[in-house]
Amino acid sequence: MLEEIKSNIAKLVAQYEAERQRADHLAQRLATSEEKCLRYKEQIANLNQQIDNLELMRAFQASGDPQESKERIARLIREIDKCIKLLES
Repeated sequence: MLEEIKSNIAKLVAQYEAERQRADHLAQRLATSEEKCLRYKEQIANLNQQIDNLELMRAFQASGDPQESKERIARLIREIDKCIKLLES
């Protein structure tokens, strides 16, 4: 009977160690997945910003020369900055 108890304890300890290793492995995989998710979210945000910029460029390019469009956008940005400064003061 004592040997049986020792055997059961040894089995429980082995199962505990196996589950602890499994939990450690899963925790590591979770951390890796969370890092990937964060990188993907940043990438999505960057791509969405690029899409917005391209859509804006296309809207202004419809008027003709791409260089002219860039200058027009720069003027609009300067005007917006002036408005923001006026609102802040």
